[in-house]
Amino acid sequence: MQLENITVFFIFKGMKRIQLVEFEDFKWFPTIWRSTMTKLIVVIHKILGTKEVITDLLLYTREKYDFSKIVDMGSGSGGAMPEVIDHFNKENPNSKVELLLTDLHPNSKFIQSFNEEKRDNISYSTFPLDASNLVKTPKGLKMMVNSFHHMPPNIARKILSTAQSNKQPILIYEMGENLLPVWVWVLTLPLGLPLVALMSIFMLPFIKPLKFTDILFTWIIPIIPIFYAWDGQTSSPRTYTLEDINEELLPKVENNYIWEIKHAKKRNGKKLGYYILGIPK
Repeated sequence: MQLENITVFFIFKGMKRIQLVEFEDFKWFPTIWRSTMTKLIVVIHKILGTKEVITDLLLYTREKYDFSKIVDMGSGSGGAMPEVIDHFNKENPNSKVELLLTDLHPNSKFIQSFNEEKRDNISYSTFPLDASNLVKTPKGLKMMVNSFHHMPPNIARKILSTAQSNKQPILIYEMGENLLPVWVWVLTLPLGLPLVALMSIFMLPFIKPLKFTDILFTWIIPIIPIFYAWDGQTSSPRTYTLEDINEELLPKVENNYIWEIKHAKKRNGKKLGYYILGIPK
């Protein structure tokens, strides 16, 4: 992901969201560490049950806009979408969808290894895809899962405006929300950081695939828990609120495009994050 004008602590006028730094956003951050952290986030998705939530969002979206292919943007090391699509296709065997993973800076070595696994209906594109410029993109529903909060406001606006101006269907899902006042977040940070770091240590055996480098930098040389704790804690104040999106990010509404921004819900009715859905008429 490409960030512009990164600041350590900056509050944009009119927004609750704060532009903090997450280490995963830096190009210099080692790929092996980023991969482990991504796999830890996938474990969180499993614990919270987001694959069912996203599956239901996809079914809901298909009622409004028919699609047979999903183009996941900002896929990085795979993220949650491969498991989501496996789950979706198992629940809907007669109307399966394909998943194309993409990234602005595709890692050719990782992509080759990923594609060699030859998973049903899932592949990773070797070509870069810029989510802020959807003029020429593969056909299908564009998606971003738990990555929109990484984008500073100028990029976030471009992502939404380019989807609308190019009449591209887009579904953005964030499993977290920015609910706490910033002063409460700051006060709880000294407690939250060690708790999240400890959580990453206990979650490690559940990641797939578990590699020696995962064990080395989490248990033997505990570097990853430090970065994971910081990125995990800062993701909350970095998340756009529904008000931020409606009032500061959405482009001027056009007659040939519809936006829907709502809380996402689990099948038991409990809220779990929110979604932004853009559909061309």
